[in-house]
Amino acid sequence: MLFPISDDDRHLIRPAWVTHSLLVANALLFLYQLAHPAFTYAASVIPFEIAHGKDLVETVLMRTPSGVVEIPQAPGPTPIYLTLISAMFMHGGWAHLGGNMLYLWIFGDNVEHRFGHVKFLAFYLISGLVGSFAQIAMDPESVIPNLGASGAISGILGAYMVLFPRNQVTAIFFFRVIAIPAVLVLGLWIAMQFFQGYGTLGQKGSTGGVAYAAHIGGFVAGVVAGIVARLFLREEPDYAFNQIHRSIPKSRRGLL
Repeated sequence: MLFPISDDDRHLIRPAWVTHSLLVANALLFLYQLAHPAFTYAASVIPFEIAHGKDLVETVLMRTPSGVVEIPQAPGPTPIYLTLISAMFMHGGWAHLGGNMLYLWIFGDNVEHRFGHVKFLAFYLISGLVGSFAQIAMDPESVIPNLGASGAISGILGAYMVLFPRNQVTAIFFFRVIAIPAVLVLGLWIAMQFFQGYGTLGQKGSTGGVAYAAHIGGFVAGVVAGIVARLFLREEPDYAFNQIHRSIPKSRRGLL
């Protein structure tokens, strides 16, 4: 079991305002979910709804290998496609929220620093959308609610692996704290997603579980964005401290 707990942030100077805001937004919306259970069914992504542009408002009976199961539904937003955004900030439980936010906290600030605030936010949302569409494509007739930031955060992991492959990630490995390169940590993570996702192919009768297709879709989107950033973006966005540093004569910079 490999469990990341931190990474190398020594080169970061500016606060990661978007990452911090996303952490707060996800936490607040989850608290809202706890207080308003019907909101979870109304604002989650239902593949059938997105594929057909139709809002399901009544409980659906779903036949599974173990029998007939009731899938609660609730009136969603208009248009129903807005659930593709709302579901990105929702979670199915404390463990789901905690795991996603831990990865966002560890890896999000580095990617935001490289992309810049606005580009990072756009990248986060696009990665989440790609992940959702990948999951919908697996079973467009499904009436199972899909929710969580996993697709967007998987995009961050993909971009991080491309942009910072040699960054040291501190992780817990069988009760020992170790430091290993990011490319190994994230490479093992996505390999596990492919392996476990392959095992779920054809299980359309399932009434829940991990959306592996969303993880894989978001990660691929992140890898593509990371490659684009390496090719076309500057090494890092300009900021006030960098401007001050450039204004100081080279002969004096070593005294700072």
